[in-house]
Amino acid sequence: MAREASVNSDARSPMEIIGGRVAQTQVKYHRWAKTDRNVRFGDLFNLVHHPGFLLVAWEHVVHNKRARTAGIDGVTVRQIIQSGRVGAFLARIAAALKDGTYRPSPVRRVLIPKPGGKSRPLGIPTLADRVVQQSLRMVLEPIFEADFLPVSYGFRPRRRAHDAVAEIHFYASRGYRWVLDADIEGCFDNIDHQVILDRVRARVSDKKTVALVRAFLKSGVMTDLGLERAGEAGTPQGGIISPLLANIALSALDEAIMAPWAEGGEQSTQWARRRRVLQRTGNWRIVRYADDFVIMSNGSRDDVAALHEQARVVLAGLGLKFSESKTRITHLSEGIDFLVFY
Repeated sequence: MAREASVNSDARSPMEIIGGRVAQTQVKYHRWAKTDRNVRFGDLFNLVHHPGFLLVAWEHVVHNKRARTAGIDGVTVRQIIQSGRVGAFLARIAAALKDGTYRPSPVRRVLIPKPGGKSRPLGIPTLADRVVQQSLRMVLEPIFEADFLPVSYGFRPRRRAHDAVAEIHFYASRGYRWVLDADIEGCFDNIDHQVILDRVRARVSDKKTVALVRAFLKSGVMTDLGLERAGEAGTPQGGIISPLLANIALSALDEAIMAPWAEGGEQSTQWARRRRVLQRTGNWRIVRYADDFVIMSNGSRDDVAALHEQARVVLAGLGLKFSESKTRITHLSEGIDFLVFY
């Protein structure tokens, strides 16, 4: 009987139990955000420094492919694990967050080679900052996922680049063949901090959480020539929180382009879209993967040219602009470069 009892009992590990509780909290906040699109969330900072969230964040960081890479303090995952002081390491982070002494360190800049002899700057946060960023991401992401439109795919849960490409194939097969094949110039380097913070505040009333987002935006970059202070724009590529913050800002583009598809909009029903085709008035869709996107229309080239201008205005409000050499209006028969898959 004792043997049967052990077999039938909850065999989950302590880490699985903690992870399950964190996931339940995330689901609760996501449902709340989905139910009430106007609610602003307070008391989130207590979740960021909660031991369960920090432990799950640590596990994410440990299993990241860049786990072995150190920030400017030289501390690595391996060192912390081999010292047997993971618990003490996380406790220090929690204490610093709670007593207000935590300050993000500048990220260490490394240059990643790109084809054609160019390079892409990558920011490597310290191990402690990666853990805090991951915990912050786990708190904010369920809330903002409730607001993000299904037209964006990059750096979102259970969404892949292949899904974005499949979406393009789907609409291409339905006549959406005029395309704005767009590239944003230096998106992560130039995105406006105030835009990000304003959109975070629209959903988050907790001042300490907003201040933590601001602190990461302002943490600066350490190069071979010394510290570069952050200005009023940019979020370092390589930071765990950076893709989420970019999506929060760029969702303004999704919302603007897809406004006619919203309830009551002129493209909101299948019949309305069919009528526009019969009237030779185009419909359109945007498909976005992080800062790479296309706008597709079943109308004319002129329709896409108008959408190009609309997108330009929206991006300017985010502190961004098109790369003119990489952005073009084309027909799908000529091919596009979206994610190098099409």
